[in-house]
Amino acid sequence: MSNLILKQMEVGPMENFIYFIGDKSTNEVVVVDPAWDANFLIEEAKRENLNIKAALVTHGHFDHTNGIEDLLKHLDIPVYINKHEVDFFKFKWGKENVKKTDSEDKIKIGNIEIQFIHTPGHTPGSHCFLVNNNLVSGDTLFINGCGRCDLPGGSVEQMFDTIYNKLMKMDNNTIIFPGHNYADKKSDLLLNQKETNPFMQYDNLMSFIGKRLPNLM
Repeated sequence: MSNLILKQMEVGPMENFIYFIGDKSTNEVVVVDPAWDANFLIEEAKRENLNIKAALVTHGHFDHTNGIEDLLKHLDIPVYINKHEVDFFKFKWGKENVKKTDSEDKIKIGNIEIQFIHTPGHTPGSHCFLVNNNLVSGDTLFINGCGRCDLPGGSVEQMFDTIYNKLMKMDNNTIIFPGHNYADKKSDLLLNQKETNPFMQYDNLMSFIGKRLPNLM
């Protein structure tokens, strides 16, 4: 049986998913996108006898990061942020805890290895976290959707490249765990998403732009 911990939790008024990822054999976890309620995270970890060792950030938008400073007031842990995303952060507390990452970097929590995959498009430094065959995808890929590209730092061209040259090439058995509860299910096989996600149905950039940014066409 796998020792992987992958716990999905919904918090906040924007239906955000946050995650514990870690190792059952050591009870060590990272928390992905700590937002809205740091006390809830700390209490949930205590309830399940888990030791939070780090925070991972899929991207810098407020609804994914607004709990980091409160968390760092309780826990002196590293916060892993893609090197292209650091400019989004205006921390008054915990700047020294930020660790810049690059695509394909890896960390281990207990014996569980987590790989960072740079997936720009929603923001310049968006990245996903791959552990075993599970992909925590933030706002890059939703269940039957993908992140907006019209916010500061967004790029529809980069999103197309991310989806078609990175995500579409991943193993069909990869399970997608998104950053928001925007669909009728909370996770899905990538194989299913390739068939049902409307943003995964285009083989050319202009058609994709027409779907993602229809007002520009």
